[in-house]
Order: sequence, then C-alpha cells, then structure tokens
Amino acid sequence: MDVRTWTFILVGLSFALYIGIAIRSRATSTGEFYVAGKGVPSLANGMATAADWMSAASFISMAGLISFMGRDGAMYLMGWTGGYVLLALLLAPYLRRFGKFTVPDFIGDRYYSNVARVVAVLCAVFVSFTYVAGQMRGVGVVFSRFLEVDVNTGVIVGMCIVLIYAVLGGMKGITYTQVAQYCVLIFAYLVPAIFISIMLTGNPVPQLGLGANVVEEGVKGSVSLLDKLNGLSTDLGFKAYTDGQKSTIDIFFITAALMVGTAGLPHVIVRFYTVKRVRDARMSAFWALLFIAILYTVAPAVGVFARTNLLETIPNKSYASAPEWFKNWEDAGLIAWIDKNGDGKIQYTSGNAMKEKPQFQEDAEGQQTRGEHGQRLLKNKPAEGANELYVDRDIMVLANPEIAGLPNWVIALVAAGGLAAALSTAAGLLLVISTSVAHDLIKRTINPEITEKGELWAARLAAAGAVVVAGYFGINPPGFVAQVVAFAFGLAASSFFPAIILGIFWKRANLYGVITGMIVGILFTSSYIIYFKFINPAANNAEHWLFGISPEGIGTIGMILNVVIACAISMVTKAPPREVQEMVDRVRYPRKSFKESDS
Repeated sequence: MDVRTWTFILVGLSFALYIGIAIRSRATSTGEFYVAGKGVPSLANGMATAADWMSAASFISMAGLISFMGRDGAMYLMGWTGGYVLLALLLAPYLRRFGKFTVPDFIGDRYYSNVARVVAVLCAVFVSFTYVAGQMRGVGVVFSRFLEVDVNTGVIVGMCIVLIYAVLGGMKGITYTQVAQYCVLIFAYLVPAIFISIMLTGNPVPQLGLGANVVEEGVKGSVSLLDKLNGLSTDLGFKAYTDGQKSTIDIFFITAALMVGTAGLPHVIVRFYTVKRVRDARMSAFWALLFIAILYTVAPAVGVFARTNLLETIPNKSYASAPEWFKNWEDAGLIAWIDKNGDGKIQYTSGNAMKEKPQFQEDAEGQQTRGEHGQRLLKNKPAEGANELYVDRDIMVLANPEIAGLPNWVIALVAAGGLAAALSTAAGLLLVISTSVAHDLIKRTINPEITEKGELWAARLAAAGAVVVAGYFGINPPGFVAQVVAFAFGLAASSFFPAIILGIFWKRANLYGVITGMIVGILFTSSYIIYFKFINPAANNAEHWLFGISPEGIGTIGMILNVVIACAISMVTKAPPREVQEMVDRVRYPRKSFKESDS
C-alpha cells in the first residue's frame, strides 16, 4: 500500500480511538470537566502529563531545529526538561497542597483580589492561545503532506477532532485520550529512529548511535557520525554542526525563558490536581519525567540522522533526479527551490534562498504553475547568495523516514504520532482556556451564583470558542512550531512564574506588587515579540536586539522586570492580611495543618 493509504488507516484508527475514549469518559460535572474528578491513577496521569507536555514542538519541531541549529538546539532540550523538573519538584507540590486547581484561582486567593484573578485569567488565555497556535500549525503540516490537503484545511480538520473530545470529555476525557496518544506518539518516534540508527551506525539504540561510527557498505568505518556530519556541513558552506552560531548570552536567556516559562504553564500545573493526594502527584511527576525522557534523549539523534540524510541526498543533484519525497514536500508547500543559475541542479548552502517564506505561483484556475524543470514556481524574489533551497524546519522529523527510504507503514506511523502529539497538547491548552473563562472569570468573579450545569455549559462554549481562535492562529502562525511555543514560554515566564514563586515563598508579596509586575512583564515581553516578529521583522537580528537577546529569550528580561517591580512595590505598600500570610505558612509547612495521609 502507498503512504497515503497507510496514513488514512493509521490516522483514522487513532482518531476513532480518541473519540471513542472521549464518549466513554464524557464529563457530567464541573469536577470531572476541570480535574477528572481527582480520581486518575498516578501512572495514567504521568503518561497523560507526558503526552500533554510533548507537543508538536517536541515531536515535530524540536529535532528539526536541532538538525538545523546543531549545538545551539540543545537549549530547547535543556530549557524544557529543566523547566519540568523545576515545576515537578518546586512548584507542583505546594500548589497541590493549596487545593485550588487553576493558576488564576491561586493568584486570586493568594493575593486576595478578584482584580489579580482577572489579570491572571487574561495572562493564562493569552499564553495558552500563543502555545496552541503551534499545535494547530503542527496538525496542518502533517495533513498537508500525508493526506495531500492544504495546510489550512489540515488545521480545520484538527480543530474539529480536538473540539469533539475536548468539549465532550473535559479533563476526564482528555486524560485517558492522552494516555492513548502517548502510546501512539512514542512508538511513532522510536520506530524510525531505531531503523535509521541501525542503517547509519549499526547500533539499534539511537542515543548510542549518535556517538557511534558510521557504517558504509555494511562495514563500520573509523569516522564518527558527528564528524561525518561536520564534514558534510563545511563542504557545503555551512558551519560545522557541532559549532555554535548563537551568542552565549542569547542561548542563556532563551534557555532560562524556556525553563521558568515551563514551570509556569497552567496546562501542566492542572495535571497535579487530577489525582487524589499529594503523594500521588509526586508519583505522577516521576512517571511523567520518565516518559518524557524517552523522547527527549532520542531527539538529538533524530536531528543528526535527519540532517545527515538530507545533506547526502539533495545538494548538487539535478531537480529532475530528486527523490519522490522531495517533490511531495514541495507540493505541500514546505520545500521550495529557486534555480538562480539556471543549471537545473539544487544548490544548497548557507544563507536564504529567497526573500521571506515561499509564496507559490498559481494559474487562473488555482493550479500550481511549473518551471522548465518541473519545479513549482515562486512569487518570491531570490535572495543574495548561492543557496537555492528552502526547507521548512518543521518537516525534518516527518520527512526523515522518507529520506531514509523506510517502509510506507513507518512513514504513516510518524504522521499519526505527530498528530497525537499536537492534539494532546492542544486539548490540554483549550481546557485551560475554558476553565479560566468559566470557573475563574464567570464563577469566581462575574456570577458566583451560576449553577453547576450553567458553569459546565459555559466551559464547553468557551472551549468551542477557543478552538476557533486557535485555528486562526494555526493558519497564520508567527514562526516555526517550536519558535511559536518558545514565545508562549517567554510570556509565561514574564507573567505567571514570578507570581507563583513569590506567592509560595514570600509572605510579604502583596496584591499591588504582583499585579503591577504581571502587567509590566507580559506587556514588555509581548511588545518586544510583536515588534520584531510583526511590525519590523527586517530588524530582527542581533544588531537591533536589546543586549543581543532575541525575541525567543526576552521573556527572561520580562521575568526579571516582573520580580523587581513586584518586590519593590510590595515593600513600600501594605503587607498582605494576616490570614493570607497564615495560608502561605500552611501551604509551605503542611505538617502543621494537614493530615499525614495527604502528604
């Protein structure tokens, strides 16, 4: 069977499984909709947390960025894994003891103000929408290639699927759906990685294959895979793969933004409320870290495998003899070639092939127009330099099995895995948005007398509205999937994280300081990102950045501003009420006020 047929079968079966689980586990109360009735086993919750965590950015884009960035791509690994450890060990146990299941709820009660709650709601919604845009973009990328539909059509299909099980099942349905999605995505990630590791190095363990010597004509040589990739890169005019390109300060600030932003993401925090006890939350964190590590330790190897295969198969080849996978991804709009010198060969070197992202020509009937070699013609003007090839970084993991010539069922399996990763995180984020609107805004602020049935309907309507907005951002994303997600983490770092940390560990933190800090932090960070990504993208380079810090890392500066302002204002204004300070003591020292059975 061809790839498309296999994809229809595997994706169709996985979608049927997700919807079936949602129907069987549909929520009938707000407790089930928000926190799955607090009855999820720690193992299942750990697996669901891992699926929630490993988004399209982790599955699709992270290894793609590593394959292009080389050593610099390690900041995504360090930032995201470090952030999860920070969340699981430092924040989650205290928030779980607090007893409320949303970040705005914590902030509203800790800072004794509905104003603080509303500000937190707005920040949660803003961050979640930014994050979910990357997930919907990932869905569109998968559909565009493997089901041969437009990227935008793929986003719309993904919207419909996630709408069904997120709105119907709430957290109860999402949790068990994510257990299934984790199984699909991790199997889909490991199988091609193992295949390719054996092909390139003879070692079936991808983590070990990364540092092993290459196999040529069935015999293991004396050159390591990384040395070979360095040679391929420098021969084509790229920097050595293991050399860094970004400045140290930018890498530090991006890593820090990813780490602290991770710890402040509300869709992960809420996971620790779906179990019965604090002890179960700790076990969930352990299981989740184990399940996450399986993918994250393989990702660097996948990036190296993909880059090596790409550089060996495409550069200096004639377009007419280009492999089928190359033209398939070109048809999907995610690869583009512009023949600058007219020789019909694909020149691939450093620099941009064209100005801006590819925009393809179409005839009056909306059909693709082709050049003399059969390539899709572009509207873009060629950029300076010899490079003629544009490769969307988001396709590297998805295209890797095709580049390596793996069986069609493996290629289709990767497609199903990419969709599972994107949809699992999208559902969690949409639930956060609906919870923030229905529970934190309507129930806790606007209409405290609303019935449980009315609140449940409000949550479902909010989730449906969020899906539509998320779809729009998925169709019009501000960057690659992992970059979009990096922006979300930066926004979380500059808003939520300081408020949570100060709220737990500093009794003197008060309403006035924290609200001002959150507003300043997120406004500064979002303004910086919007300016360089939307208003003046031509200036988006180190020469114009503040202290040489890119938009992906500016959230760290926003966080620092947040903390400084919050602390300064808290010190010169009235201290929190005594009962609030006592509440902080109860959260930090639970044995003084909580039963041992809950510890």
